[in-house]
Amino acid sequence: MKSSEKRDAIMTVREVAAYLRLSEMTVYRLAQEGAIPAAKIGRTWRFRRDLIDEWFRGTADTPDAGTKASPASSAEPYT
Repeated sequence: MKSSEKRDAIMTVREVAAYLRLSEMTVYRLAQEGAIPAAKIGRTWRFRRDLIDEWFRGTADTPDAGTKASPASSAEPYT
């Protein structure tokens, strides 16, 4: 496999979970929430390795960047 093919490889939920050392359910949840770059094709999710790498680099630098803010967490604090 050429390096460009490896970089652009299409991955399944199982492969992304193993790659990121997460559970498959966590990958499904992140995909459904739009928190991880993914495409739903029919009933299956697919991921581009290069986009996963880019997403991971961004989340590694920023705490909680990999999850969407819930309404409670984005509300003004009580004073």
